[in-house]
Amino acid sequence: MGKIEGTLRSEIMRLAKREVRATFLPLKREVWEMKLKLSNLSKSFIPLERMAKEQVRQAESQKPRLEATSEEVKASRLTAERIRNLRKKLGISQRELAILTGSSIGAVLSWEKGKFKPSVGKKASLVALRKLRKRDVKKLLSEKSEQLGKKNPEKSKTKDTRRKSPIKGMK
Repeated sequence: MGKIEGTLRSEIMRLAKREVRATFLPLKREVWEMKLKLSNLSKSFIPLERMAKEQVRQAESQKPRLEATSEEVKASRLTAERIRNLRKKLGISQRELAILTGSSIGAVLSWEKGKFKPSVGKKASLVALRKLRKRDVKKLLSEKSEQLGKKNPEKSKTKDTRRKSPIKGMK
């Protein structure tokens, strides 16, 4: 009985190995082909990534910027009325002008009333604003607002200081 049992066991093992090989070899080839495809895809991805970075650099260089040469700043004659007209021409509020120039709302108000003149740095910003179109100013304003939002996160948790009445429904 031991001989038949051993023969059956060896025959079953032989057939099982054959079945495993028959199933495993095509899978092994398929995995090899997938690895090859993945390698080719990653090789073709590198130049695309370089082109995308280059396009991002070009887009950055084409963004509107607040830059003015020192000659332009010296030659400019900014009066209170001209600052107000510039702001109105661009369609922005005093607050937005303050954000764009990096100054306070009170400073912009003082400039427009003629109480104070803008400093050299702020004057350069105002001269540069004259060169931009409304659309560019709006883009620049949204970028600056995002930057300010990231730097000064709002305090969302405020304490409710109202007194609550012990009687329901009354405050």
